[in-house]
Amino acid sequence: MKLTENQLLDAYKHMRDIREFEERLHDENTTGDISGFIHLYSGEEAVAVGVCENLTDKDYITSTHRGHGHCIAKGCDIHAMMAEIFGKDEGLCRGKGGSMHIADLDKGMLGANGIVGGGPPLAIGAALTAKTLKTGGIGLSFTGDGGSSHGLTFEAMNMAVVLQLPVIFIFENNGFGEGTGCDYAVGSKDIAGRAAGFGMPAEKVDGTDFFAVYEAAHKAIERAREGKGPSVIEATTNRFYSHFEGDPGLVRSKEEIEYIREHKDPLKIFRQKVKGQVSDEKLDQIDKDSKALVDDAVKKARAAKNPEVSQLYTDVYVSY
Repeated sequence: MKLTENQLLDAYKHMRDIREFEERLHDENTTGDISGFIHLYSGEEAVAVGVCENLTDKDYITSTHRGHGHCIAKGCDIHAMMAEIFGKDEGLCRGKGGSMHIADLDKGMLGANGIVGGGPPLAIGAALTAKTLKTGGIGLSFTGDGGSSHGLTFEAMNMAVVLQLPVIFIFENNGFGEGTGCDYAVGSKDIAGRAAGFGMPAEKVDGTDFFAVYEAAHKAIERAREGKGPSVIEATTNRFYSHFEGDPGLVRSKEEIEYIREHKDPLKIFRQKVKGQVSDEKLDQIDKDSKALVDDAVKKARAAKNPEVSQLYTDVYVSY
């Protein structure tokens, strides 16, 4: 698909914002000022952005424990995200969600989720709402290769087909469900092929290539909007860091990680593919702007106030 220069610049900006955000958190986490686990999305930017560039605020996504990239790609405010991760009152969830439960309903981001495989059932709920109310929106879940084998995920895919819901299941296959190889944990050795067995289109794409993800997502999303039901996309990708910050990462060698960073970096691949369409100067300026944005977000998050103790139970329980 032919994208305009502005569309290409927007896509690169979102990917660069994600990279800067995650790389800075990699450093900030060592200070001891962030509570809870951090799971970084560096290396997988093309998947979140390739998908979300096709979405609007009326569409709803669900995420995983590795959710920062999905949030940024869906349009969540970076300053409010950083404040949330630092546990501050100005955060998206007023400091109560943290990294693994960050959410922004106004942007259609139903939340990161510490439950492996917990996102697909929420996505079909959003899709059922959209279909019932005829909003024109869709539901979409991001799930890892580990979550792709969970029973909740299978049930959600089956129900999506039975009810012909406008929902997309994105499986980000980075090769390791925490530390267990996908080749071992997936009996069929094929996440997309297994999903197709539920009776819907399923496609496998190169998750390091923004354009491959964008085109596959565009086709699946338009199909859903036209009332033709659910689809699956398996995006093969690589995370630069270990499963979580502090994980020694013994499942991969130093040489493998160096190779991935050099040859499978989505931002490098994007820049190579847009040569002649977008100038290096414009891309370099985005690099500088993203760094300045994240620097400012960290500075303001550190200066922001902590939640009041009186707010401890606010937004925790809902009465109907």
